[in-house]
Amino acid sequence: MPPPTLLAVPNVSEGRDGSTVAAIARAFATTAAAADGEVRLLDTHSDRDHHRAVFTLAGQSGALADALLRGAQAAVERIDIVGGDCSRGGVHPHVGAIDVVPVVYLDDAARGAAAAEALVVADRIGAELDVPVFLYGELSGGRTRAQLRRGGVARLAERMRTGELRPDFGPSRVHPSAGATLVAARPPLVAFNLQLAPGATVADARRIAALIREGGAEKLPGLRAIGVELGGGVAQVSMNVERPTEVPLATVVAAVRRHASVASAELVGLVPRAAMEGFPEDVPIPGFDPARHTIEHALAR
Repeated sequence: MPPPTLLAVPNVSEGRDGSTVAAIARAFATTAAAADGEVRLLDTHSDRDHHRAVFTLAGQSGALADALLRGAQAAVERIDIVGGDCSRGGVHPHVGAIDVVPVVYLDDAARGAAAAEALVVADRIGAELDVPVFLYGELSGGRTRAQLRRGGVARLAERMRTGELRPDFGPSRVHPSAGATLVAARPPLVAFNLQLAPGATVADARRIAALIREGGAEKLPGLRAIGVELGGGVAQVSMNVERPTEVPLATVVAAVRRHASVASAELVGLVPRAAMEGFPEDVPIPGFDPARHTIEHALAR
């Protein structure tokens, strides 16, 4: 049987320089002639406020690792999160130029293949790009991105210096410009943001995020949430929905609406079709096209 199709959703800490984002996208999409098969770049999403770009790739094991290394190298060469613009703005937490590299399995049968591919990618980023790599999620016994990102790259460097944290792959100190990279294997999640209606403040967004996240009063399972302020004073609840079939996006919208009015929604990357079931028609999602932005449709193109 052929190896399963996997997704990868690498995030880089650049969302303002269009030429840099385009160059990294080209690096991800450049497929060398290989027996392992083709890698397709399904989607690119960049955000000036979050100062972040998210790429969605699909391919088979082996070829996917090669594509991820090419894109990671382009990010390391072009993005300076220590002394560059990325260190002075952007509301999204980060610790690396190539910040997170999750390899995504679409069913349990592909879980082992995704884990193996993620470990190959982690090893190669550490060895070939000289960037320390930390595993998170299933590959690390449950360690989270938030635990590693807390305090940013400067705090991570200090924790590494004191021996509190040791990378799973690569050097024992952060890269002088590219920081560190976090790698995981996981099922699909949905990066989902809700802009609150005018009059809401970032304090309101943070309060709502604390209430609805998994550890909050409403205890939505697998929901990670923070409150941020976008340009123009727009308050946003920024979320990762880690169990999108168990907690569809309609449920998340309803939870936020119990505390504030919602102006619009945003999806970052692709979404499983089942997560959109029952989504309220009165909440606009600018730019969202079901024919392009659901995983099932994107893979069938």
